[in-house]
Amino acid sequence: MSNNHFYNRDIISIKDFTKEDLEFIFSATNKISSLRPNEKSEFGKGRTLGYIFYEPSTRTRMSFESAMASLGGISIGIFDPKSSSIEKGESLADTIRTMDLYSDIIVLRHPLDGSSRFASELSNNPIINAGSGSEEHPTQAMLDLYTIMKEKNKIDGLSIGVIGDLKYGRTVYSLLYGLANYNVDIHLISPSTLRIRRESIYDVQDKLNIYEYSQIEDVLDKLDVIYVTRIQRERFPDLQEYEKVKGTYTIDDSILSKAKPNVSIMHPMPRTEEISHSIDGTKNAIYFKQAAYGKELRSALLALVLNENPI
Repeated sequence: MSNNHFYNRDIISIKDFTKEDLEFIFSATNKISSLRPNEKSEFGKGRTLGYIFYEPSTRTRMSFESAMASLGGISIGIFDPKSSSIEKGESLADTIRTMDLYSDIIVLRHPLDGSSRFASELSNNPIINAGSGSEEHPTQAMLDLYTIMKEKNKIDGLSIGVIGDLKYGRTVYSLLYGLANYNVDIHLISPSTLRIRRESIYDVQDKLNIYEYSQIEDVLDKLDVIYVTRIQRERFPDLQEYEKVKGTYTIDDSILSKAKPNVSIMHPMPRTEEISHSIDGTKNAIYFKQAAYGKELRSALLALVLNENPI
């Protein structure tokens, strides 16, 4: 009997997966990424990934396409709704049903909360949530945890700072749900208007040691990892409120000089002004490694969802 709990499974919320599931995919990522190309290409041979992106994406879409190609499969899809029947008024339900006819697995990004869960009820093939509103981005959380594990050789016992837009940032919520499986201290740093939505973490907050700040300097010397997020203009219902908080935080040489020498700086990307380009060449900047790990983890995830016994 297979111990692959990902086989033919929807990937909707990180909360649907146990610590054992997460450790399993980390191990699978290590194994599959070490395979020769001809070995890896058997996992997706003859299979098709369909993607539907109602919102812009660079790393998520391209890493899924690259991951599927490395497994020997192909990708088809929609990355500009204006070039599809969505522009003509086609419903999400009909778009999902149509893509389901042409693909073996569907990756969906949509601006509405609950969109991926809804899609999973319509599709015969597995759905992977690539971002649903301000709700969740589970594969980003998986690769974030994998990045921490690879770079720090552990997750338990770390002190992790999450800074920026904590109210609307869906990567933040998925990351916190994932970190609830570990013994970590979470330091949340944000403007008062962008603090975490407590109702969205009520079911995991008792599992986390959470501390809140408005200034990063108040906690900088404690942090092993700084997870930086963009203040997202597109999520604000009132652009005047965005103007008040944009540019609140910037990780630059001055900030870095006050941090632990081995602090790791992460970012789900894209960045704007919240991390200075002067940080890019430092040993602390691991956000491009993080993006590279995204392809490797998503390759493993696709292999596990599409194959009962890939490893």
